[in-house]
Amino acid sequence: ESHIQELVGDAIAGLPIHMRRAVPPALPEISQPRVLRHYTRLSQETLGADVNIEIGQGTCTVKYSPKINEVLARLPQMTELHPLQPTQTVQGILEIFYRTEGMLKEISGLDRFTFQPGGGSQGIFAMASMAYKYFEEKGEEGVRDEIITTLYSHPSDAAAPAVKGYKIIFIPPDKDGYPDFEAFKMAVGKRTAGFFVANPEDTGVYNPRVMEFTQLVHDNGGLCGYDQANANGLLGVTRAKEAGFDMCFFNLHKTFSTPHGCGGPACGVTGVTKAVEPYLPGPLIVKKEDSTFGFDASFLKDSRSVGKIRSFYGVAPVVLKAYAWIMSLGAQGLYEVAKVAVLNNNYLYKKLMEIPCVDAPYIKGKQRIEQVRYTIEKLTKDTGITSGDIQRRMMDFGMHYWTSHHPYHIPEPMTLEPTETPSRDDLDEYINTLKHVFKEAYDTPEIIRSAPHSSVCHQVDGSPSDDPAQWAITWRSYLKKTAEK
Repeated sequence: ESHIQELVGDAIAGLPIHMRRAVPPALPEISQPRVLRHYTRLSQETLGADVNIEIGQGTCTVKYSPKINEVLARLPQMTELHPLQPTQTVQGILEIFYRTEGMLKEISGLDRFTFQPGGGSQGIFAMASMAYKYFEEKGEEGVRDEIITTLYSHPSDAAAPAVKGYKIIFIPPDKDGYPDFEAFKMAVGKRTAGFFVANPEDTGVYNPRVMEFTQLVHDNGGLCGYDQANANGLLGVTRAKEAGFDMCFFNLHKTFSTPHGCGGPACGVTGVTKAVEPYLPGPLIVKKEDSTFGFDASFLKDSRSVGKIRSFYGVAPVVLKAYAWIMSLGAQGLYEVAKVAVLNNNYLYKKLMEIPCVDAPYIKGKQRIEQVRYTIEKLTKDTGITSGDIQRRMMDFGMHYWTSHHPYHIPEPMTLEPTETPSRDDLDEYINTLKHVFKEAYDTPEIIRSAPHSSVCHQVDGSPSDDPAQWAITWRSYLKKTAEK
C-alpha cells in the first residue's frame, strides 16, 4: 500500500475540501459466511428455470442453457474486454460476432445483421425505424404511415412501430385462427409502410399462406418484417427469405439459448435484405482484406442509416453464448432442436386436450408448432377458479405457467411452451400436476384460492400494474404524476 501511495501520491489531495468526507462511510461489517447464507437463502426462495420443469413460460422459449457456455462468458478474456478498446486488441470477440452473423444469415436467408437491439421489442423498433427511413428517402414518409400486424402476434409488433409514430392496424383471426386474408386485403394499400407479424403466432398456429400476405404488401410497395421470437420450431425448416420478408429479428436469449437472466441480458439481432441494408443501425462488423476484423463506419457518412439503436455493438456475452450453442449443434442439430420442440409441444397438447376442462381454440385436430395458448374457461365457469388462481397454486408444486399478455383475447388463458429440453417424464410430471390442481379446483377450491402456501411471498396485488394512472415508467413521469397530486 505504501508503495502504491508513493507512486500515485495522495489521491484525496486533488479533491476540493467540500467534497471530502469528514468521517469514513458507515458501512456494515458483515462476515462472508453471513452474506453467503443470505444470498443462498434468497436463491432458494426463487422459482427459476434451473429448479423447475420449465414448460410454462409460453412465448419465451426458456430452454436449458448449457452451463459450459456460462463458463465461457465469465472467462477474464471475455469479462475484461471493453467496447472502446482499439479493434486490434479485441479481434477474438469481433470474429465471433462476424461468424455468428454468418450463421444467422444462413438460418434466415437474409443478407446482413446488426446485434445492437437489446431485445425483441428493440429489434421491432429497429425494423420500424428502417422502414421509416426507407420511405423517407423515397419521399413517402407522410403517406406511408400505417403498420399492419395481427391480433395474435406479440404486442410489441404494434407497440414498437407506434413509438415510431405509425398508426397500427390489427388483422383479426378467421374461424380457424389464421390471420383473416380478406380483412388483410382490405387493410393493405398505399398508406401501408409495413406488415409486422409473428408466424407462428402466440397461439402456436402457423399461417401457411404467409407468402400471399407478404406478396400483397410488396405489390403495394410496402415492407415486411418477421417477428421470429417464436422461431424455435422452425430452425432448418423454413426461412424468412423464402417467406418473402425484407427484415426479421431473432431473440438470441430465447431460440439460441443465451439465456434469460432475470429478464435480460438480451439481444434481438436484426437482419435485412440487400434493399434495406443501407438503413441498418451501425457500425457493422466487417472482415478486412488482411483477414482482420473491424467496423464499417460508413454509416456515419451515409445519411440513410438509422444511426444507433443502443450503445456500442450488442451484448457481447450473449453473442458468445449463442455462438457456442450453434457451433455445438451444427446445422443438423438445429433441425433436431426444431423437431423435438414441436414433438414435445404436440405430445403435451394431445395429453392436455384429453382433460375435460381444457380447450385450445382454433385448428382442431391439427398440429401446433412450438407452443399452445390453452383456455380453462370451462373450469372457471364450473368452479369460479381462474387461470390466475391455478397459476399461483402450481407454485406449491415447484412449477408455474404464464397466462397471456393483456388484454386477454382467449379467456382464462394458459400459454405453455415446452421447448426441446424436457424429457417425456418431465412432460408427464407437468401434465399430472395440472390434472391434480384441476381436480382440487372442483373438490377443494379454497386450497387454490388461498395459494400459494409454500412461497415466501403470498398473493401479490397486481392491480397497480393494470392501472395506467399509477404507472411511472420513468423518473420524469413519476415527478409529473406526483406533481399532479
